[in-house]
Amino acid sequence: MKSSPSSPSSLLRKTRFLSTLLAVIILFFIIILYSEVSSFIFTQSHSSNYNSISRLIKRKKEKLAFAVGEREEGCDVFSGSWVWDNKSRPLYTEDCPYIQPQLTCQQHRRPDNDYLYWTWQPHSCSIPSFNATLMLESLRGKRMLFVGDSLNRGQFVSMVCLLQQHIPDNAKSMETFGSLTVFTAKDYNARIEYYWAPFLLESNADDAVIHRITDRVVRKGSINKHGKKWRGADIIVFNTYLWWMTGMPFKILQKGSFKDEVKDIVEVSTEDAYRMTMKSMVRWLKKNMDSNKSRVFFTSMSPSHYKSMDWGGEAEKNCYNETKMIEDASYWGSDCSKNVMLVIREVFSTSEVPITFLNITQLSSYRKDAHTSIYKKQWSPLTPEQLANPVSYADCTHWCLPGLQDTWNELLFTKLFYP
Repeated sequence: MKSSPSSPSSLLRKTRFLSTLLAVIILFFIIILYSEVSSFIFTQSHSSNYNSISRLIKRKKEKLAFAVGEREEGCDVFSGSWVWDNKSRPLYTEDCPYIQPQLTCQQHRRPDNDYLYWTWQPHSCSIPSFNATLMLESLRGKRMLFVGDSLNRGQFVSMVCLLQQHIPDNAKSMETFGSLTVFTAKDYNARIEYYWAPFLLESNADDAVIHRITDRVVRKGSINKHGKKWRGADIIVFNTYLWWMTGMPFKILQKGSFKDEVKDIVEVSTEDAYRMTMKSMVRWLKKNMDSNKSRVFFTSMSPSHYKSMDWGGEAEKNCYNETKMIEDASYWGSDCSKNVMLVIREVFSTSEVPITFLNITQLSSYRKDAHTSIYKKQWSPLTPEQLANPVSYADCTHWCLPGLQDTWNELLFTKLFYP
């Protein structure tokens, strides 16, 4: 018996079934293929992330040179407030024989002294008291070097004053050799030094005495001009900021030397010039510093207080006669460049040598009361017009010693021994 031919409806059903089956098979293979690719991508991404995290953990667990302990978990020593302390402050007096006369405010008749009695208190933890004996013992047979401008020199002098009071007179000395100033603690065979290099790179302002130049130029790729004097230091504290802030494009000597009659000079933004210098510093550190034996610090920008309108004061006024600090916790002065801070973060994140960032900008920004103002040695006679208007010659850049910069060194001490 012959089978009857399929009806049109039966054929249609078969066609639909085969189409559906084919679509399912194709979808099945697509899912398998996608799973394999996804698995590969995830594995590679996970492996990459894992390796990155492993490097971070490994770096975190590596004990830094000079460390004797650790800070409390989550402790940000740079976030806090100033608290009155007339029991332990000041940490020394102006009798310290190594303070330059342009920093001794009381000797130059500053009428108030409240600025001496403030201590920095982090919000979430405490910082250890400065221990001169621990510092000196740790520096036995070693060399600590401050490199930068006059603000870093102030921090250097503060460190010397914190230590020298624990050393007999016949066992200490201070000598200057051009750009280099050396304090020696003889019984410890320890040297604390300061090297004048306001740009870190070679510049036309490198003379340690005569350097008031408005048309500033730095030479590209020249860090070894100064860096050869830094080699062998066990602890280096860098700073550079103030001299970059000209408000104009910055001049870079591309080739040759400052002695050439025809100079190849280009102008770039301050941020680009600063980035170039930070990259040079990071490369120099990689070649010259052993992170297993040495430590590197970088002090952030030191704020000035020349525009009282920044903190709600009168126009045309500055830090002169300011005896109270700024209480607004969010205050950030117009003189401090956040773009430069971003450049520092960007470049330091690439450094193979750990750089400890001393972020003193915010805590110092509150201290409009702590500048030398007019209470300092004046290197040139003041004119009758200046004498009649003290605001016109007030120094709102540098800080009285003892004073604010002792706190910078307390934070340096904390980060050195309890990183």
